[in-house]
Amino acid sequence: MTSDAAPRTTAERADEHLDDVLAAPAAPPPAGADDASEHSAERSPVRARTERPSTTLAAAGDLLRALAAPVRIAIVLELREHDRCVHELVEALAVAQPLISQHLRVLKSAGVVHGERHGREVVYSLVDEHLAHIVVDAVAHVEEGHR
Repeated sequence: MTSDAAPRTTAERADEHLDDVLAAPAAPPPAGADDASEHSAERSPVRARTERPSTTLAAAGDLLRALAAPVRIAIVLELREHDRCVHELVEALAVAQPLISQHLRVLKSAGVVHGERHGREVVYSLVDEHLAHIVVDAVAHVEEGHR
């Protein structure tokens, strides 16, 4: 039997899989797991949403790719503390200025950071505190021994 339907894209298959996962009842926590952990409370809003357009998933993937470099993670952690100009990031991270500038361009084009001119310098800040939480949570997850 043949079908005239167009083949599904990877994003459409991911949407369907995500819908199946979110619609499934939550698995019981492993024996000895703390039900009141800081991680379990953060999951409930995600489980409640069962529809995610493929454009949302694609945008989330783009955001995570923009954050997926150690130098960019370090930049986000620095900007979480204070707004910084390029030379301050160079000093704080001990990374060459051209490399910092390149990573800032990636973060800026992804909507992670915003640059504001102050005289001869551009001062960078995080667009949204949620972005810092993504990075902080990822770093904490690794430090807890999860991979």
